[in-house]
Amino acid sequence: MPKTNNKIFLNKKIYVEELKKIVKKENILSHEDELKPYETDGLSAYKEIPMAVVLPENTDEVSKVLRYCNEKNIKVVPRGAGTGLSGGALPLKDSILLGLGKFNKILDIDYGNRCVVVQPGVTNLSITKAVENKGFYYAPDPSSQIACSIGGNVAENSGGVHSLKYGTTTNNILGLEVVFMDGSISRIGGKTFDTDGYDLLGLITGSEGLLCVITEVTVKILNKSQSAKAALVGFSSIEDAGNCVSQIIASGIIPAGMEMMDQLLIKATDDFVKAGYPREAEAMLIIELDGTELEVKELMNRVVEIAKKNKSLNIKISKDDNERIKFWAGRKAAFPACGAMSPDYYCMDGTIPRGKLAEVLTEIKRLSKKYNLKVANAFHAGDGNLHPLIMYDANDIESLNKTEKFGAEILKYCVKVGGILTGEHGVGVEKRELMCEMFNNNDIQQQIKIKKSLDKNSLLNPGKVYPILRKCAEEGRVHVHGGKTKFPDIPRF
Repeated sequence: MPKTNNKIFLNKKIYVEELKKIVKKENILSHEDELKPYETDGLSAYKEIPMAVVLPENTDEVSKVLRYCNEKNIKVVPRGAGTGLSGGALPLKDSILLGLGKFNKILDIDYGNRCVVVQPGVTNLSITKAVENKGFYYAPDPSSQIACSIGGNVAENSGGVHSLKYGTTTNNILGLEVVFMDGSISRIGGKTFDTDGYDLLGLITGSEGLLCVITEVTVKILNKSQSAKAALVGFSSIEDAGNCVSQIIASGIIPAGMEMMDQLLIKATDDFVKAGYPREAEAMLIIELDGTELEVKELMNRVVEIAKKNKSLNIKISKDDNERIKFWAGRKAAFPACGAMSPDYYCMDGTIPRGKLAEVLTEIKRLSKKYNLKVANAFHAGDGNLHPLIMYDANDIESLNKTEKFGAEILKYCVKVGGILTGEHGVGVEKRELMCEMFNNNDIQQQIKIKKSLDKNSLLNPGKVYPILRKCAEEGRVHVHGGKTKFPDIPRF
């Protein structure tokens, strides 16, 4: 993390007054009491109060704020809804936090071109709510979709339970309006599916606020399927459930969604929403199929046959749409359901080859015993994106230290078996010192060169994604030892 610029901090009052000439004075927060709500994001174990919070209302204001900060060498941290789980929106004490909560309007619904133009502060679920009366919906559906913003979804390339068939955010957006650190405004893509030149849309999606500030997003919307059914399938072992997942995909069936939960999470979520889950099962799959009625019926019969071959304990198929939604309600409530089991939970996010599901879960069980910490597991089983939820107490520094080490070991093991560090939460600060598990120093430096080509002085969301303690060795390894904190530049609760 770049060192604190004391000169900037001392000139705080001057900068705040000058920024009031750009945005309305009521849209600038500088008193400590006003700044407190912005000190952390969904990765709530870490906090820092920014120098000030600026809440622009339009793209022109964003442009002028960034141009001003670029001229004065002031760091800027963009923030959407603050629901991110990797610390991507954590502020710095000598930074301006640029909040985009006022960018909350749906600008255009174009059914002819099957797209919707929205501002980045619009919530994910709001897009579907706006078009569902015409039989359309927006496919990516993170568990936090009721609260997370579409701008944040683009920044992290968020997924969801239906990403297996319909893709993550990058597969469901057509265009962006963005502002770079020098204040220049650019439109990338639009309402068409193809554009000339470099794939800048792909570059910015998942860039975690390091390259630009997103001020407008054009998303694809899809027609609701004629029919959709979901099956709850219980298994007596993780291995059987994992084999079932692999064989379903190998058979050529691509479910709309396929989720796995272990017994601890099955019980917790069933207590929370009464979804009718098989509580005796060691592992459970939720398998949803959509399409025409005939197609869904035929595919469901094949899925049931595969499940039985893999020693399923029980199979329950939704009778109607209400029951199907009820099946998903438990999975969507997995994170809050864990609140009844522990004061806090630490949600990990890694991705592995589907065939390694059972092996990785076995390793997580071993690590759970090693650190004496409970862990509940949810998987986007179809695409191998896992979300272990480690139970701990954030007020107990020893518990937090163990949790961080536990989480790091999980992610290292994901890479070891051929996976990657993240699926949809991003790197942020949480995983930045693990980036060298995947990349050597040359890899990292090439990525940094791209950032500096768009943000010469690295003022936009500095200290995120890339390791700061030392360079990656050629073998691609870095280990953090000896400090009292995982991130010495960011205070913890």
